[in-house]
Amino acid sequence: MARYTAKQIEKYQRQKYIAFLDKITKNLFRLLRNEETTDEKFAAKLDEMMRQLSKLEAPRMDSEYMQQTQAYIERLHMDTQSEGFDDARYAEIHEAEMSNLNRLQKLKNKSTYKKEKHRHGERDQDWG
Repeated sequence: MARYTAKQIEKYQRQKYIAFLDKITKNLFRLLRNEETTDEKFAAKLDEMMRQLSKLEAPRMDSEYMQQTQAYIERLHMDTQSEGFDDARYAEIHEAEMSNLNRLQKLKNKSTYKKEKHRHGERDQDWG
């Protein structure tokens, strides 16, 4: 029988939560790109994903990308649950939300995984 430390359990829960946030953003992007998506379909799918997310324990988020992603999803959920959310409102926010999702992706891709020694920038300009 495997025994896990509290730190291992916390890491697992953090990874699961982060993976689910990424899954939500990918689904939102897919929904927004699909021209057949209606306001009701969009709101229902987002509500379903938020219910699943609420079952997970929210860990402390250190990354700026994760903090902004979480805030974005919560804000969008509040917008879709408001009284005035209909086809006209969905059409109005459609382009803005696509742009916001692109900004989140850029923020995610900003962090690089290359080590400093593998970057070929200003450091190597003196070599010849």
